[in-house]
Order: sequence, then structure tokens, then C-alpha cells
Amino acid sequence: MTLPLITPSPDPIWLPDPEATTTSRIADFGRWAARHRGVQAAHDHTDYGALHRWSTTDLEGFWGAVWEYFGIDADTPYEQVLVENRMPGARWFPGATLNYTHHALRHLRDDAPAIVAVDETGAGYEVSGKQLRAQVASVAATLQDLGVKEGDRVVGYLPNTPHAIVAFLAAASIGAVWSVCGQDYAPRAAADRFAQLEPTVLIAADGYLFNGTTHDRREAVLELAGSLRTLSAVVLVDHVGLPWPARTYPALVVPWEDASTRTEQLTCAAVPFDHPLWVVFSSGTTGLPKGIVHGHGGVLLEHLKTLGLHSDLGPGDRLLWYTTTHWMMWNLVVSTLLTGATTCTYDGSPAPFARPDVLWELASRHRVTVFGTSPQYLLGMAKFGIEPAVHDLSSVRGIGCTGSALPASAYPWVRDHVGSRVQLASTSGGTDVVSAFAGSAPTTPVWAGELSAPHLGVALAAYDEGGMPVVDRVGELVITRPMPSMPLSFWNDPDGSRYHDAYFSTYPGVWRHGDWITVTPHGSVIVHGRSDSTLNRNGVRLGSSDIHDVVERLPEIAEALVIGAEETDGGYWMPLFVVLADGAVLDDALCGKIREAVRAGASPRHVPDEILAVPGIPHTRTGKKLEVPVKRLLQGAPVDQVVNPAAVDNPELVEHFARLGAERHRRLTHETVTDTRRKRA
Repeated sequence: MTLPLITPSPDPIWLPDPEATTTSRIADFGRWAARHRGVQAAHDHTDYGALHRWSTTDLEGFWGAVWEYFGIDADTPYEQVLVENRMPGARWFPGATLNYTHHALRHLRDDAPAIVAVDETGAGYEVSGKQLRAQVASVAATLQDLGVKEGDRVVGYLPNTPHAIVAFLAAASIGAVWSVCGQDYAPRAAADRFAQLEPTVLIAADGYLFNGTTHDRREAVLELAGSLRTLSAVVLVDHVGLPWPARTYPALVVPWEDASTRTEQLTCAAVPFDHPLWVVFSSGTTGLPKGIVHGHGGVLLEHLKTLGLHSDLGPGDRLLWYTTTHWMMWNLVVSTLLTGATTCTYDGSPAPFARPDVLWELASRHRVTVFGTSPQYLLGMAKFGIEPAVHDLSSVRGIGCTGSALPASAYPWVRDHVGSRVQLASTSGGTDVVSAFAGSAPTTPVWAGELSAPHLGVALAAYDEGGMPVVDRVGELVITRPMPSMPLSFWNDPDGSRYHDAYFSTYPGVWRHGDWITVTPHGSVIVHGRSDSTLNRNGVRLGSSDIHDVVERLPEIAEALVIGAEETDGGYWMPLFVVLADGAVLDDALCGKIREAVRAGASPRHVPDEILAVPGIPHTRTGKKLEVPVKRLLQGAPVDQVVNPAAVDNPELVEHFARLGAERHRRLTHETVTDTRRKRA
């Protein structure tokens, strides 16, 4: 099945149910703010715009209300909500001490599932609130015995299973800093991230499941451990049942079974509001991946707002969101626990060959209330004729979708094949703030192809080239006022220059995110794609340099360039262009060699869609590859709107890529017209 092209409409495709909105948490928060804070703009739960305006014009009032509404349990109180109201450099809740782990565990019932662990075979098990507390206490005590202190780093090379959640919560409970990477990353790629942190302990699994295959990562773990010179211990997790060989590791080895089954009392360290919680990494497009540091308090408040108010999660709810551990959605999946809801972990392919609808099956079986996925997943379900509604999805009230722009055609498909009462909430945010900038709420309508509104507390705008806000025109996504979950810093950036240059160099004092958006007259947001060169496949940002580094090591390749281009039908095209060495021929054998090299040297997600030989790669005069200009040329943009040929080392190569873009545009247009005519016939 091919989804029809649908243009955005001024009429909503979904409207909130009046009864459901009245009982939603965001409506309750509005009534609470009106009653306790005198905020009349928050009283009418049907007027999301008024609530949002208050949340962005009175930052101290709004975030202070979030703190009080969710009952933040601080060991010492804050002195003021916000001081130094500027970007970068805003300081939130000085004086407050607290701990993320304490808040993640405090609302969990002993006898109810805190985590439901499932995989692509359909198998699974539950971890109760009591069991989770006990495991976190045990692992925390083990880490302390291994010498981990407040501020030390603990890293995980783990799939999306309860082990990763337990390890993170244990590390955070003692004030250690966490970072995690999925095992589909090659050891070298993982080491590029972790070695920067100089970790004390590595926690790693024997392997993971994907598309019917058990991937053995025992040798990869050994190689990674050998690359991390500061390790004092390696904790080995038996996940897929592969016996750990008797090998010499560069550090003390502790079995997970021993680390997680001790009888201990959990004591959470009281740390400052801005104490580092975790380090998440950028894609590494221009070099080593950048470590982005977020704090305990900022994440706590932002995730309670996002999950508690916008996703309406609370005790009795269940969230299943397909993610890997190195995507920021994993961090949000863990934070489901903050609301008292149950989180689901999933190990495997989102649509394995044997059971392509397994996620829908699991959502039905485990009575999931919020189901999360990517645009590519929904488009794939439609393309291959999968019918989610054959499963009982009566418990699902919302589908979250993020990772890239969701085309308008996906909205009627969800309505018709999942359920008309289900809200499809497309969201857009980033690893940078480990949350969303725009999305939906239970009280907002949904327009096909649009994000319903900016999130509460997010002062979002579209800026033109002159730095002025525009409506109903494409502009740069900017945030004009601070958010608590903005990075504390980049790792190893003592003067803050790299952090400043990443977000604030274009518009001083204003966060530029790198997305093209349109703010519509009715307040929704349309995302058009990345305005920079970061690859963004299924919501996971990938570094082009990871691919270039692997491919350009092959003797047959002189140079390489990979780009990722969003397509008008919602697809994502990631071609690899190669300049061949003298005598080399791009035949099937070489293409296979390139794909295998990328798969082994980076990850399966880095494998390109196509490999194309070109006469050369254009560069700036200083030798930098023209990644963004080539992307725009391949999307059909004319040369004079993309790049100044005088600034290019070989202008003829620019024309070559322009011709490739024009030819591809003509071919796609012809295929669309032909497909439409065939359907009409």
C-alpha cells in the first residue's frame, strides 16, 4: 500500500473528547494553578494557548508551579526558581538538593509492575516496584564497593532491557554520572564516546536480539573494555544466555547476578539541582561525538511536565516506545517511572520478518496506554499492509511519534487502521534538551502533518534570516527563553565555547536548533527537516564522520560523502557517494564490501540506502565537505539558492550534484504521477 499525498488542512483530523480532557492531568494542573497561583489564564482547560502563554512569559511562576504540583521532594529547599535569566548561563532552583532516582522510585507500588520487559519473540517478564527498588539498592552498593563516588562515571554497553534502567538508577542514586550506548555500535564507536568520560565501571551485556538473530557481543565487550583505560571493574550481564569465556579482562570482573541480588538498603545522595545526571552524545558529524550533560533537577522537572502533562501518564498507565539505549527516547522511557506509570522495555527489531506486527500485539497483550514509534515505522506498516486493529488496542489512547517529520498521509492511516479515538501526537525535540519542543496535549486538536503546539514552558518561534519571528513562513526553529533541561555544559568544554557555538552563535542569546519549521496561524508547528548536516534516521542521529572514517579506509575508495535527505512522501533517503581509487570498479562485490565495513565499523543503522560513484566531492576553500549544500541540491534546490560556486574548490562538482538532484526529482515525480494514474484506472 502506498499512502496518498495529503496536504495540511486548516481543519483538524482529531478533536479532544470533552469528557476526557476535563479529567486529564494538564486540565487538573490548569485548575490547580488558577486555584493556588491565581493564574486565570490556566483555568479554562480548553484554551491551551492561554496556558502556554503564561508558561513562557512567567517562567518562574510556571516552573515553580510544576515543582509544587508534582510535589518535588527536595532535601533542601530552593532559594529562587530562576536567577541569571539568560542563554546560555541560566541558573535554575539554586540551593535545592534532590535526587532523580528517589523520585523515579517513590510512587511505585511494591506489588505492581514497574517495568514490563518484552522482546521481538513476544516473550517477556515483569519487574515489580519492590523488585526494582531491591535491584537498584544492590547495584548501587556494588558500585560503591567498586570505588564509584559522587561525580564518577558509570557507562553501559547495553540493549533496551531492565538491566540498563537498574544500572542507570543505581548510578544516579549515588550521584555518579551515567552514559549508555546500544550494542549495535561497534566497540570503536562506543569507545569514541565513553573514553571521553574516563569511566570507572563498564556494565555490558553478552548480546542482543534483532530480526530473528542473537547478536553475540562478548568479543566486542572485551575490545571496548580494553579501550577504556580508567576502568576499575566490568559488570557482565547475562542477557541472551551466552556463556562468558574465561578471558583476561583489563579490570575486575563482576557478574550481574552477584551485583544485583544483594540485600541492601537504598540511600539516595542529595545532590544540587544542577548536579550532572547523565551524558548523552551528539552524532559526531564533525569529529568526536559531543558529550551533552544534563542535570538531576532539570531532567526531573522537564520529564514530569512532558510525560505527566502532555502524555497524561500516571499510576495505572503503561508506555511502550520503541527505542535504542543511545537514542534520547530511552531516557524519556525511563522517566515514565517518575509519574508512577509502568514503562516497557523492548529488545529486537520493531518489525521482525517473522512477526512484523509484534509491537501492536504486545501493546494489546500488556494493555499499553501510550504507544511510541517513528514516522518510518508507521509508513512501513501502511506500505506492507499491516493491520494493527486486528489486535485489541482499546487500551491505547495515544500514539507518540518522533524522530523526523511525520507526513500528513500518516494521520488518516492511523485513524482508519488503529482507531479514530486515538490521538496521534507527532513531536519534535532533541537529544540536546532530552525532551520535546513541540507536540500535543490531551486538550489540543491535531492537524494532519502538523505538531499541535509548542510544549508548555517552551518559547518557540520561527526566525527568518534577519532574526525576526515569522508566522506562516519557513524559518529556523529557535527557543527564545531558557528551559531547565537545556545542557549544563558539553563534556570537556571548560570555557563553554563549544556549547555556545553549537546553539547561540547565529542569534546571540537565542537557541538555534537546526530545524526548518513553520508556525501556522492557528499555532501549530510544521517541521520541514534538518537545516544542518546531521543524519537523522528513524530518530537516531548518526554522524557522517563515522561512515566517512570507515569507508575511506578501504583501498578502493579515495573519498566518500554521505547525506540524509527528507523526502516529500515522508521517507528518508541516505545515499553514500564514493570517489573510486584508480582501477577500482563499483560493482556488486565492492558495494557489499562497503556495506559490511560500515555495519561492522559503525553500526547497521549507518548502512546507506544506495552507493553511487561520483567524479569527486566538492569542498569549501578550506577543505570542508559541502554536506548541507549537497543535501539541498539532491532535494531539488537550485544552485544559486544553495552555494556560491566561487567559494567551492571545484564548482563543476556542484553542477554534477545539481544534475543528480534534478534527475531524481523528475524520476520521483514521474513515479508519483504513474502510481496515481494506475490507482484511478
